[in-house]
Amino acid sequence: MAIALSIGYALVIIWAIKKLSDLLAYRKTGASYPPGPKPKPIIGNAFDFPKYDAALEYLNWGKKYNSDILHAEALGNHVMILNKREDADALLEQSDRAKINSDRPHIPIFKVMGWEYNFAMLRYGDEWREYRKFSQQNFNPQAARQYQTLQLEKAQQLLQGLLDTPKEFEEHSKMYLSRAFWSFFMAASSHELFTRFSISLTMAMMYGYDVKSIEDPVISLAEEALALGTQLLTPGGTLINIIPALQYVPPWFPGAWSRRLAAKVRELSEEVKRIPREFIKKSLAEGTSTSSLVTDFYEKKFAVGATQHEEDVVNNVAFTVYGAASDTTISATRTFLYTMAANPDVQRKAQAELDRVIGSKRLPTFEDRKSLPYIEAIYREVLRFRPPVPLGIPHCPIADDHYKGYFIPKGTSIFPNIWAMAHDEEDYPDPFSFKPERFLDENGQVNGDDRILAYGFGRRICVGKHVASATMWILIASVLASFNINKSKDKDGNDIEINPNFFDLGLTSMKSKFECSFVVRSQEARKLIGVDAI
Repeated sequence: MAIALSIGYALVIIWAIKKLSDLLAYRKTGASYPPGPKPKPIIGNAFDFPKYDAALEYLNWGKKYNSDILHAEALGNHVMILNKREDADALLEQSDRAKINSDRPHIPIFKVMGWEYNFAMLRYGDEWREYRKFSQQNFNPQAARQYQTLQLEKAQQLLQGLLDTPKEFEEHSKMYLSRAFWSFFMAASSHELFTRFSISLTMAMMYGYDVKSIEDPVISLAEEALALGTQLLTPGGTLINIIPALQYVPPWFPGAWSRRLAAKVRELSEEVKRIPREFIKKSLAEGTSTSSLVTDFYEKKFAVGATQHEEDVVNNVAFTVYGAASDTTISATRTFLYTMAANPDVQRKAQAELDRVIGSKRLPTFEDRKSLPYIEAIYREVLRFRPPVPLGIPHCPIADDHYKGYFIPKGTSIFPNIWAMAHDEEDYPDPFSFKPERFLDENGQVNGDDRILAYGFGRRICVGKHVASATMWILIASVLASFNINKSKDKDGNDIEINPNFFDLGLTSMKSKFECSFVVRSQEARKLIGVDAI
């Protein structure tokens, strides 16, 4: 009872202080906030923030309030949503404003979950610049090429897995599984292969760690931590982000579900970090280590020395890349598989281009990228059609600002609604249809629309975008060169229609469960997969 009363008093005090501050700012500037739902006394809009399909709901807010710029607040914590690309570019890209709006909001739940290592959420300043410089040195276009051999190797393993999977299930079919039941498990197995590809690639790049199975704890633990933790990161995901003092409420306290959830995420995250750290130490001691971001650092450290701070930077970057890249690659991959199975005409055009340019004597390599404009267009359309992080990562102004007559207080969380921008009919006619042709000119070559909104904006744009782009491109090209992605069949041989639904997993969007099958395109393709895998 005492804790509840203390929280209530804290709410009133925080609300009063914030309201006074807002009133003084309003009188000083004379500008108003952008339109949005009317705040309630004390709690403001705390319970108005959507928890599901937030990007779409904010687009609906825009229609309701007749504005592309939206505002809501809770206990004086301001949130602004940008539904138009021109506004995001003006506030987050242009040099004069980007300097003001390149900070990140303070999110208390990050520390509670043990995610403070994530440098993508660092406040704008010298520490962030140090991390950014290190990341640019290791993930710029030239440096990204060092990972191409590994990307090709993992793509090859994926193809081999897709080739072997039907054989495994042919054996399982002897156990009297119905065809529909068999199809269900084929879909599950294929999903596991692509999940393994996404996570094993980042683990190999960062730690030289070879993921052998989907049951590997680095996969199962990481997936669980991300699934639970991202629920707490959206606006309205937890009151701890609105009232930081709530982080000190014990997890056992009635109603403290987010504290219990955060405690579980912290436990899982510590284990996920421990496994590769111990692997690195063991492999270096035994002389079995392979080149990777972290391994190369430790070898350098043993040779010429390094500070603890430098070690922390390397480890934090590796953990950040591991978590962020795995999750977003899984999301984009599921979108790719869904759109191919649902759009066989697109698949046929892509395969015709692959056959014309590459032929049947080899598999695609990175040297083919400029010669495969339709494959490039599919890559761009996948990330437009369903951006992995629909609302982007919030920016935050370091000073009060004004834009289009609206007041933007210092500390506002500014969310660029990437999904809304990517589905703007003015920029992308018929936006809900999957049309790679929108990225091609009249001659069938890629047009000038090479901006991938999914990678973010301004100075906080994804530093790993070149590696991520190469990963998705080689996956798309390799799978389409080798397999037909078809709808699964029911027991009568009819296509099982794929539902078009996606769901939000915290900040990340994922395709809901669906079934599809992979049929090797030819005996030549089968031989190439087997030969190259040796």
